[in-house]
Amino acid sequence: MHLTLLVPGLLLPVEILEGTTYDLAAPHLSLILGRGRRSELPDDALAHLFGLERLPAAALRKVGAAGTAPGEWLCLDPVHWQVGAGGVTLDDPARLGLDAAESAALLAAVQPLFADWGELSASAPGRWELRLEQPLALETQPLHEAIHQPIDPQLPGGAAGPAWRRLLLEAQTVLHDHPVNRAREATGRPTANSLWPWGLGALPAKIESAFDAVLSDDPVIAGLCRHTGMTCHAVPQRMPPSAGRLLAIVDTLAMPARTLDALAWRDALLALERDWLAPALAACRTVRLIGTRLGWQPAAIAYAWQRADRLRFWRRMLPLTALK
Repeated sequence: MHLTLLVPGLLLPVEILEGTTYDLAAPHLSLILGRGRRSELPDDALAHLFGLERLPAAALRKVGAAGTAPGEWLCLDPVHWQVGAGGVTLDDPARLGLDAAESAALLAAVQPLFADWGELSASAPGRWELRLEQPLALETQPLHEAIHQPIDPQLPGGAAGPAWRRLLLEAQTVLHDHPVNRAREATGRPTANSLWPWGLGALPAKIESAFDAVLSDDPVIAGLCRHTGMTCHAVPQRMPPSAGRLLAIVDTLAMPARTLDALAWRDALLALERDWLAPALAACRTVRLIGTRLGWQPAAIAYAWQRADRLRFWRRMLPLTALK
């Protein structure tokens, strides 16, 4: 078995890494850090694994839900902008939790604003995609990278950026007074007070795949697998017994990393060590561990480990502070 394990949030900011890991023992991870072969990856490590510069998330989500997505698409997801002492930040969309009726009502309210740009529809509650009438020169930030980050007033950018920033302000006005949001606010739930454009693009003509199967809970990856004919399953708690080439995207460290919750991050790392790294080093011929840093300036590193690397006794195990 050959395992590629992608772990968003494995890399913490350097300034808090030592204080979080100084007394933490994860021998299998330390073995990989010390005896594996480290390499730098592009920021979008997942797209890189499939030979792409970036993933056209909107088109792939649509494929996952509907089986087809001709043309160019843009994700336009309802989100909650949270105002705090540090300014305006993007709240975690998972907390929004729109149901099907709420999502449909809000979509219908803002849909006329985007009629000149394309057709807006939903692949699932809270996941909206705009099928564009023509190519769009828009620079955006992936939603998963922007969570809990300050809102950049210059986004979206690009040639169409000014027009789209005005359009999003109009959408915020419509959403603010909508009955769905008034009802949510009355019951203490977060409101869908803005939209987040991201994931622009058309389906790629060619996708490279070195995997027989994928484990992921991401609807974008489910669409990618459907588009390429790969098998995709939900991520189990523990590495499954399997043969062949497997890609597993384990995102249990993502939320603690975004919120800088050191205790939760430590617990998630120990679970990763116990449930994935320990059985992987015991069962797999090769393990490729990819860790990413979340935020406005993501980074990705990879460690390639082979079973014979256990015998590289001259390479000492490294502490977890090497995760940088």
